[in-house]
Amino acid sequence: VTHFSVDGHVATITLNRPEAMNALNPDLRFALSRHFDEVEHNDDIWLAVVTGAGERAFSAGADLKHRAIEHDATEAQKAHWQDLARRTRPLNERWYFPKPVIARLNGVALGGGLELALACDIIVAADHAELGLPEPRRGLIAGGVGALRLPRQLGLKVAMGYLLTGRHMSAARAYALGLVNQVVPLAGLDAAVDEWVGDILRCAPLAVRATKEVAMRGLELPLQEAFAREYAWEERRRTSSDALEGPRAFAEKRTPRWQGR
Repeated sequence: VTHFSVDGHVATITLNRPEAMNALNPDLRFALSRHFDEVEHNDDIWLAVVTGAGERAFSAGADLKHRAIEHDATEAQKAHWQDLARRTRPLNERWYFPKPVIARLNGVALGGGLELALACDIIVAADHAELGLPEPRRGLIAGGVGALRLPRQLGLKVAMGYLLTGRHMSAARAYALGLVNQVVPLAGLDAAVDEWVGDILRCAPLAVRATKEVAMRGLELPLQEAFAREYAWEERRRTSSDALEGPRAFAEKRTPRWQGR
């Protein structure tokens, strides 16, 4: 249901159910959880890209067909799905994830698919992609933190317009609203993502993690308190060899050789 690969310091996670528009069933959710565990705890992985298989969908969200059969499932099937749910830690419910994650939107990102993208740090979208939280049209709510993240990332009135109607927005509209970082034709999507990846890799990994930690954790606090707070990754960065390598490489007019420690 997923494909996971690591190239250098970059992990790529692909939702691999194109026949179901990469809809999120229990097995896919669990597989994603395991992959993000690996990204979080493997020191050799400095960032991740998450995308969907095919050209139609990043993810169409929760697998409603699966939900429809849950009631009539066997006790063994229900026990299996409940066990997977207990052991699943979705990215959108990890209130702080230390490494940068890029969402590569190769197609529609709806419901839980958009909620996954909202939990990422950078979103690069193909120009045919559509985004939305249509849950109310199915008698549901965007309960995977989408109803909470969208107002924080868009602003209240704009977000409520989408939340209360289930309307979709185009990739271009999402870019205009500041929800998406870049929109490109599908043929240029990989090159655009690679450019973002390359720019991040030019930075010291501990500096990137410290910057993310300060920015994200600081949002919870008044400015003065956020500035005075101690941050774990910033403490690690200050005492790291990379903190010396950066100025040394600049003085010697060469490319830094980051070690991530």
